[in-house]
Amino acid sequence: MFLLMLLLPGCSFFEKTEDREVVARVNGSYLYKEDVNSLISENTSPEDSALLVSNFINRWATQKLLIDRAKVNLSDEQLREFDKLVQNYQNELYAKAYTDAIVARQLDTSISMEAAEQYYEENGENFLLNDDLVKLRYINLSKQNSDFEKIKTQFRRFNEEDKQALLDMAIQFNSYSLNDSVWVKTKQVYEKIRPLTPQNDQEFLKNKNFLQLEDSLGVYLISVEDVKLRNEQAPLEYSLPNIKQILLNKRKLELIKKLEKDITQDAIKNDKFEIYN
Repeated sequence: MFLLMLLLPGCSFFEKTEDREVVARVNGSYLYKEDVNSLISENTSPEDSALLVSNFINRWATQKLLIDRAKVNLSDEQLREFDKLVQNYQNELYAKAYTDAIVARQLDTSISMEAAEQYYEENGENFLLNDDLVKLRYINLSKQNSDFEKIKTQFRRFNEEDKQALLDMAIQFNSYSLNDSVWVKTKQVYEKIRPLTPQNDQEFLKNKNFLQLEDSLGVYLISVEDVKLRNEQAPLEYSLPNIKQILLNKRKLELIKKLEKDITQDAIKNDKFEIYN
């Protein structure tokens, strides 16, 4: 009676499996309706649903047929090598998923300015510019603006009152940028200020430089506050995002190494890992 009770749940299990609706078969492999249900959403039309299911079944069948044919025609040595590669890849996925989860919980992502500055000072030669950089402000306005001379004076002098006054009348400008404390690539400047091109770099790329240029759309007032040329050392503030990412990656690697060391030592301590000589 006890044996019969043990067998009954097993019979029920196999009956449930056999009740699954089969939609396709390739040799000894079966594709069930539940495997394709996730392809179809409530918003999918019957025609699109049928096409999705048909394409999926055909791809599944083709893959199974190729695999079965490969197992017959590839050498045992090749099959063993592929099985080994699959197992190694699976192991790497498991290990990476676990270490990523631990790192996500334990990694301190805050990087102090002091740490960034120290790394920059010690590795400044690694931060050379591939592009010319500038700090500048500009205004593009109509040639007929009645306040042109006043705007030009405020733009060039640019104290706090002037800056606020220009911001207050910014609706009059075709385009503008008054934030001259941020480094930008010159190619971005050329996209915004059409009269400027790489051909007039010698006139443009000078510190504390004022330019007044015109095109068919209006007048550009340009004030270049600072310049860094290609192959020069990049400014710290420009390099800061890269430095923070580098320091975070180093911190992450150190955390992973510590995790690997701790887990190995713990296994040895608890008699779960030993090396036989």
